[in-house]
Amino acid sequence: MKIGRISVYKVDLPLHEGAYRWSGGNEVRVFDSTVAAIATDTGVTGYGEVCPLGPAYLPAYAEGARAGMAQIAPALIGQDPTQVGSINYRMDRALKGHPYAKSALDMACWDILGKLAGVPLTTLLGGRFGEDFPLYRAISQQSPSEMAEMVAKYRDEGYSKFQLKVGGAPREDVSRIEECRKCLESHEVLVADANTGWSQHQALWVADAIRSIDVYLEQPCQTYEECLTVRRHTDKPFILDEIMDGVPSISRGISDHAMDIVNLKISRVGGITRAREIRDYCVRSGIALTIEDTWGGDIVTAAVAALAHSTPAEMLFSTTDFNSYVTRSIARNAPARRKGRMSAPVGEGLGVTPLADALGRPVLTFE
Repeated sequence: MKIGRISVYKVDLPLHEGAYRWSGGNEVRVFDSTVAAIATDTGVTGYGEVCPLGPAYLPAYAEGARAGMAQIAPALIGQDPTQVGSINYRMDRALKGHPYAKSALDMACWDILGKLAGVPLTTLLGGRFGEDFPLYRAISQQSPSEMAEMVAKYRDEGYSKFQLKVGGAPREDVSRIEECRKCLESHEVLVADANTGWSQHQALWVADAIRSIDVYLEQPCQTYEECLTVRRHTDKPFILDEIMDGVPSISRGISDHAMDIVNLKISRVGGITRAREIRDYCVRSGIALTIEDTWGGDIVTAAVAALAHSTPAEMLFSTTDFNSYVTRSIARNAPARRKGRMSAPVGEGLGVTPLADALGRPVLTFE
């Protein structure tokens, strides 16, 4: 089997709530998502998706994903897509760094592998654990009262885990945390995610101010050293996200007891191949995971669901249903939430079928 053609599509994904806001005054209103289709000489086509959270979240942006694919794709034509290790090696040779630009291509290869094997991606990634798994709901940064209203709204829809976007003015962030915690029962989970938005002294002040509140702290500062300092001065459960980009950083974090949970985003590490390696390393090391991506539609949601559903339940802290945040569907049979929980598709590969009308015409084609 050989790769005969790679097509790249640009898809806009507007948000139901109009805008998504996080630390630093950042905001996205329409997500620019990129879908890659890898067609083989046997007629099997695999699909992948990557959707950076705007240009100011990570060193990644939508146009960069497509520019990176233009550099990588010619090196993959004629190769066997089922040899995912070899594919990743070739991508790294064609373009150093820029893992987000490789993620959708790697994902499409896994989709092909599952289709050829006649099994869902969960089977290839380790097997299905349970019937479904819990979701969290991200609460966009607004005033404390508005965020509390959104927590109450989504709690009524069945969610029991909530990730607040903080990382703003510390006193207002403390109010956000206090007001939202009041909406929840003791068994329900609240995470205060600063997305690197606090300086070290601000994070230490917030951690002290919320010492009596039942809440997790996520990625308070920009650097590992700053986060480690905060970690050593609080007894709150601690999640690291943006600075956890591979096995070496996670190994260091485990050695330093820097976190209790790792937020693993598929595109940040370059695709399913490396995300699986990191997931398995964390599970063996006793570190729980939030499994997700930077953003995306139905295809990303299917990939996230497959990796999450093939993770032992006690090691899966949470995940989210990105396709429920956006107004556009781009594939049939995509996973959907039910009372704050979700399950991975049972179809072959990713288990979803992209909608041709939603994808439109390719913006790039390589043969």
